[in-house]
Parts: sequence; C-alpha cells; structure tokens
Amino acid sequence: MSQIKFAYWVPNVSGGLVVSKIEQRTGWDIDYNRKLAQLAEANGFDYALSQIRFTAGYGAEFQHEPVAFSHALLAATTTLKVIAALLPGPWNPAVAAKQIATIDQLSGGRVAVNIVSGWFKGEFQAIGEPWLEHDERYRRSEEFIRALKGIWTSDNFSFRGDFYRFTDYTLKPKPLQQPHPEIFQGGSSRAARDMAARVSDWYFTNGNTVEGIKAQIDDIRAKAAANNHKVKIGVNAFVIARETEEEARAVLAEIIEKADPEAVNAFGDAVKQAGKASPEGEGNWAKSTFEDLVQYNDGFKTNLIGTPRQIAERIVALKAVGVDLILTGFLHYHEEVVYFGQKVLPLVRELEAQQVAEAVAA
Repeated sequence: MSQIKFAYWVPNVSGGLVVSKIEQRTGWDIDYNRKLAQLAEANGFDYALSQIRFTAGYGAEFQHEPVAFSHALLAATTTLKVIAALLPGPWNPAVAAKQIATIDQLSGGRVAVNIVSGWFKGEFQAIGEPWLEHDERYRRSEEFIRALKGIWTSDNFSFRGDFYRFTDYTLKPKPLQQPHPEIFQGGSSRAARDMAARVSDWYFTNGNTVEGIKAQIDDIRAKAAANNHKVKIGVNAFVIARETEEEARAVLAEIIEKADPEAVNAFGDAVKQAGKASPEGEGNWAKSTFEDLVQYNDGFKTNLIGTPRQIAERIVALKAVGVDLILTGFLHYHEEVVYFGQKVLPLVRELEAQQVAEAVAA
C-alpha cells in the first residue's frame, strides 16, 4: 500500500489562497517561493503546483507565468516535483511539449504539467482567445494531452484532430521521465471526469466531503477501468492546523468574516457560470456557497481544520476512499508548511503504518 502524497499550491499569484483581507504572511515573489519550495521539500512534500492566471482580479493583482516560475523552483530544489499549469488556447502543444521536455532534462526528470481547460471567460476575451463552450474546452484539452503524449513518446508523430494537427514530427531530446512527465487535470463535470478516465495520469477535484469525493472517485475509476486506463486522484484542501480545534476554527471564522465580498461574489459569478455551463450543470463550484468560494477551490469543504491528530485522521479517511494526493493551501506558507511537516505528516505515516499492520494481521 503506497503512502498518500502531498502537494502545495505555489503562490506565484498575489493575494494568497483565500479571498480575504485577513493577514496572510505569504509572498508571491521568487525569493519567498524559492525558500518555500526548499522548506516543503525538507518537510515531506512531494509536489508543488504553479498557477496560471493571465489577468488581475479576485484579489490577485500580480501573476507570474507558471512554466518559467516552475523552472526556477526546480533549480532551487533536488527532489520536489513541480507541476506547471498549461492552458490550451494560449499554449500550443508543440511549444508546450518542447518547453517541458527541456525543463525535464534540466531538472533531472522532476517536472509535470496540469492541463487547465479554462473557466474564466473574461480572461480569454482579454487576451484575444476564442471562448469555447464547456464540453468543447475539454475536447480541446483531451486533444492537447494526446498530442503531448504522442510527441513525448514517439518519433514521426502524426495527428489529425479538430484543434491540433501534426505531420511526421519528431521532438529531440525527449523528456527524461518515462514514459513521459506526469499529466494532471482538474474539473468536476462529466466531461472533465470522462477525459481523465481516458487520458490523464492524475485527476484533481475541488474540496468536498469524504462521501462526495468517494462518489467521484468510484465513478471515475469505473470509467477508467472500462477504458483499460488508470488514473490517480488529488483533492484540494485548505489546511488550518493549530494546537487546539478552537484555535483552528477561530482562524477559519476570521478568514470568512474578513472576506472581500465584492471579489468573492465576482469570482463566484464567473466560476458558477463555467460550472453551470456543463450539460448536467455539475461542474466545479456549481453548488459552492459564499463561504466555500472564499477559498478558490472549495478547500474548506475538505475539513483539514483542527489539531494535527484530527487532520491526520481525516487525511487517512480520504486515502481509504481512494485519494492518492492532498493538494494543500495555507494562510502563512513558510511557517505552516514546516508545522504540517513536523506535526501532521508523522501522524499520517503512523496511521498508515497501523493500517498496513492490521491488514497483515487480518
């Protein structure tokens, strides 16, 4: 039984991970982020996920480009894997495949990609990119992933899709990682889950209850098995670990109390439009409340809020329903990543070891 893995959202975008005026001792600059990557690596984190934003809004005034930023973090670390977000439309798969192959060579095989299908219509309009209908965005993303895989794993690659075409294309050098760098994607809609069940290595879902996450995992794994495919699952969670549950709950209450209503509601309008645009109306954020939306990806719903013991037990409960990775966000990254690594992670490993021992004994 493999151990559950941990990732963190890279704050390469200003404003932190909550849409709130609460103090966040988190920086978006490269010096802060280099130190953060080193702290995360030293404290048991496996991955870092850089964000893609092109325009200001929703409390994020500044945004660093994720591929270049990811490379800088890889250069500052030795074991951490960094997942660079890519947005089909602005990125062409030929350029992306070459960028990532080069970074993989330079980093000793430690880069991955997160294919973001897009939810922010205003951003696409601002940069002159066509805005596709919901399921068309996922259809384009699937072609993008198929093109990446083909370019990375074969010579004389040819492909005829509705969005991308290649003729007898050979990329050299190819990535170090075999068969190719890991491919992540997100989404909660039917189209997102079906795409993951066909082509992605990892599927990120927004925060949710254990029961809600289990239902998604059971669905996606059944679909993947029917496609003779395997997909791993990552779950978003905003972590508030404190010595007592009361302290942790007080922090959550303050975050929500100091939320920026204008920014939260504007973000909610944009993302709910995207979520409801799926044919079944069940995309990301379709049922999120104001409080949920204060954390961009429903991270409060996962309930990793409390003492280290409570959080460790909830993480192991998520693992029991099929979660392979927890994607974390924090209020004060440097100090809280260290606290998580020192106080929460050892308890998770202890509980995992207990489960293995019990399984053997049974």
